[in-house]
Amino acid sequence: MFGLSELKQTKVYQEAKQEGLAEGARQEKLRMIPVLLKLGLSTAETAKELGLSVEEVQQELEK
Repeated sequence: MFGLSELKQTKVYQEAKQEGLAEGARQEKLRMIPVLLKLGLSTAETAKELGLSVEEVQQELEK
């Protein structure tokens, strides 16, 4: 039987876990955009601080 510990060792599991972590980090960055803008940062400064492009920040603001 293929147990949980064996599953966690598979490449598919490891890749899925990394993708999930990366997506979570991205969502947190997107959540911070309005906070940083409210604190007075410009769109360009916000993008730089979060490691995003200005276009990504603007797209999130349009939502």
